[in-house]
Amino acid sequence: MAGTGEEAAAAADDALYVLTAVLLTPAQFPSVLGDDYPEACAALGLAPLADGYGLVLGQDGEGSRWTIVTDDVSLVAVAIASWDCGMEYDLSPSEDTVVVALPGWPLAVAVAAPGVPAPHDPAPEPGDRPALTPPDASGWGSAQRRMGADEVALQWALWREQIDDSRFVTEGGTTRETSGETSGETDVPDEDEGEGPAPVGAEEPGRESGGAPSGVRRVLAEARAYVDTPPPLGRVRSSFAPGGARTLRADGPGWSLVARTDDIAFVLLDDMPGEVLPVGRGPELPALLEALDKMAVRPS
Repeated sequence: MAGTGEEAAAAADDALYVLTAVLLTPAQFPSVLGDDYPEACAALGLAPLADGYGLVLGQDGEGSRWTIVTDDVSLVAVAIASWDCGMEYDLSPSEDTVVVALPGWPLAVAVAAPGVPAPHDPAPEPGDRPALTPPDASGWGSAQRRMGADEVALQWALWREQIDDSRFVTEGGTTRETSGETSGETDVPDEDEGEGPAPVGAEEPGRESGGAPSGVRRVLAEARAYVDTPPPLGRVRSSFAPGGARTLRADGPGWSLVARTDDIAFVLLDDMPGEVLPVGRGPELPALLEALDKMAVRPS
């Protein structure tokens, strides 16, 4: 089960125990794969099609890990929505929609198919590409930074409630646009523990922490540049948020930004392992977020 064309079609006919699926589109892709949609596609050796792909992760009858890439994005989207609602859905891409069958999984999967050997990579055939593997989570890097930003976006309310807005107020009653005065580890406890993100440790006003203010200023400057010179597709994404607001996600070389259009922002940097830096609204952030939201790609 490998290859493209006829081999991929044959692979789709083989018994595959589907474990999960994800979308790979300009507006919604596994950020662990890259800072933008073309980069995420390149990680899998795929051309960045405008409509995107669906990735189906499963095991064959021998327990081997496989990632089936299909261009039937709607089918995968319906399956994911059904599973999220606790409904059963038989995700079986038709033969003519299978683009390629790739050995391995690009993402970590915590479950396994029953009644087959434990998940393992298939034995490589001559000329096969190396099996896909999840990113190494043992150290901080670009993949971990993006995963950290995913967690902040997912648990926005828990992160936001730890920020004291008075920390953004400086002399004269003005609001700093880039505070860098509070930070916290991005590590999130297991769901079974029933806890939120690690506590944010506030520092004294005016104290600079490890170059945080300059790093945040650089991020905001690069994000502003996106407004004038659009970046690669998917670098700026907009999704639903409560109260009519939008959740913005922007990524760039060495940085990720997560924001609500009606609130503050958080920045994560490659060169500041595990730190989450809050950005107060100030006089400029609202306009920047509005401009980014207008140019961002959105789920269809």
